[in-house]
Amino acid sequence: MIETIYMIEPWHWLVLGLLLMIAEMFIPTFASLWFGTAAVIVAALSWLLPVPLFIQVIIWLVLSVIFMFAWVKYIKPLSVDRTKAGLGGTVIIGETGMIVVKPQDGVSGRVRFNVPIVGADEWDCRTIDDTVEVGDRVVVTDITGNELVVAPTKRISAPVVTNRPNINDLRSSEINRRKVEQSKLSLSKENLDRARLNKKFNDR
Repeated sequence: MIETIYMIEPWHWLVLGLLLMIAEMFIPTFASLWFGTAAVIVAALSWLLPVPLFIQVIIWLVLSVIFMFAWVKYIKPLSVDRTKAGLGGTVIIGETGMIVVKPQDGVSGRVRFNVPIVGADEWDCRTIDDTVEVGDRVVVTDITGNELVVAPTKRISAPVVTNRPNINDLRSSEINRRKVEQSKLSLSKENLDRARLNKKFNDR
């Protein structure tokens, strides 16, 4: 009875592998895909060879780890590079990000964007004739291979006023203007009085 409970047939591994592959359609992380692929391989091996259950589990775990390592180390970077080549020139150029790793001579830096661009929020970058530090805002100007060429963003400064108006001068000009207006009013009044006197004299 106990041996029957712990007996796993090849088709058990096959069903497990297919279920994990189907789950990948709903959880696009590429983790369950490799575990499912390893389960299918174990199903084939256990069908061809009389492999003990313990060895089957070990083979399944080892194959899953190998597939995951190969995906992260080799396959995934290739897919990102193809994406860069196809869309980088039209999508990334002109975008603004922040330096998180300073680029140096012969060593690429890292630029981070607020919103992921073409599936990644951090990219390798370098500069041409500019010097940038960690935390500086930069703009993407070109793409060279798998690296972004960045340059510091221009900082807009407030205009400098060279000749500031003097308050005393403004007050003096206002006082002078009022004096001129008052003198004009007084002259107009004086002329009006003279005209009235002349009219009275002519009437007589």
